[in-house]
Amino acid sequence: MNFIFDIGNVLAEFKPLEYLENRFSDKSIVEKMNTTIFKSREWILMDAGELTQKEAIDVFCQREPEYCYAIHETFRDIGSILTPMTDTIALLPEIKNSGHSLYYLSNLPKELSIYMTENFDYFDLFDGGVFSCDPKLIKPFPEIYRYLLSKYDLKAQDCLFFDDIEANISAAEKEGIKGVLFTTADCVLEYL
Repeated sequence: MNFIFDIGNVLAEFKPLEYLENRFSDKSIVEKMNTTIFKSREWILMDAGELTQKEAIDVFCQREPEYCYAIHETFRDIGSILTPMTDTIALLPEIKNSGHSLYYLSNLPKELSIYMTENFDYFDLFDGGVFSCDPKLIKPFPEIYRYLLSKYDLKAQDCLFFDDIEANISAAEKEGIKGVLFTTADCVLEYL
């Protein structure tokens, strides 16, 4: 079986609001940055590899010039927005040792994908994977699932996909991949 993992809130916590609350004491700035950055079309374009982080910062600063400092501050240490979920990560060696293959499939901007692979050694356990920014495809569009299957010559019926977003699970299942809505590491244990 091929175990395919999303990254955000499956292998690494991705909680923009908490990240912002740790950076700014002013609640109005926290809310403004959450809306301006993380809920923006530009964030989706970064996930899709259509916009670099620098280009996005320029757009945000043009749109909200009075918040330019806060925008730069939000991106200053953006990699720390992703914190390892040790319960799930601890299962990866067990999955490998059980004879299964490991893959990842995640919507992630280029800069964060580089940060992840350089700073989280559990990526060495994976047989491969796809960050959305590389093929310029994002979940839940069907092309990204097809791309992963094709890139690694995987059969959909031999794949098990864990994601925390229902729409992504539904899209995977439409491509013949068994999807599991991730809530805790225990939901992975059921398949070992």
